[in-house]
Amino acid sequence: MDRIIEGYRRFRTAAWPERRETYERLAQQGQAPHTMIVACSDSRVEPAVIFGAGPGELFIVRNVANLIPAYAPDGASHATSAALEFGVRVLQVRNLMVLGHAMCGGIAALLEGLPYSVSEFLEPWMRNAEEARERALSDASVDPQRACELEAIKLSLDNLLTFPWIREQVAAERLSLHGAIFDIRSGELSMLQADGSFSPVEP
Repeated sequence: MDRIIEGYRRFRTAAWPERRETYERLAQQGQAPHTMIVACSDSRVEPAVIFGAGPGELFIVRNVANLIPAYAPDGASHATSAALEFGVRVLQVRNLMVLGHAMCGGIAALLEGLPYSVSEFLEPWMRNAEEARERALSDASVDPQRACELEAIKLSLDNLLTFPWIREQVAAERLSLHGAIFDIRSGELSMLQADGSFSPVEP
């Protein structure tokens, strides 16, 4: 915790004076982010750092393996779906990205089983990506970890279109959906293309 507090002190003395006007404006006018990102909770993958974004630009929700479950308005608690509802229907973001990453522990657990003595929440959560696992394992010529990471992104994008108010915004061209994967080993970002492939973004 001492390290965290020291980080705050550096922010307050170095970053805050430079960004004070930005924060004051955001406090007065509220937030209006242009993009929502659904990313993994992995501590090595920080969307604002990857995209060089400042305060107020990105509306970010993070969960294990950057998964988006299918639309299920059943009255239960759905944190990711709640964030989607707020980002799309209230903030009216113009872009929505599912950001996966290489070496994802959640995907590894999906493929190989949980290496931890926990299963209350993690195991049922990862069942949301079971279809991605099946797709990845259907091709023996590919690396299952990489293939499943990519298929999980595609599955989450498919699931986004099960939300009627997302589907409507996409059809009206008021919202665009994107898939991307970040390789923490190389720093390379690849974007999902219309043909289902992922292409590196030129630096």
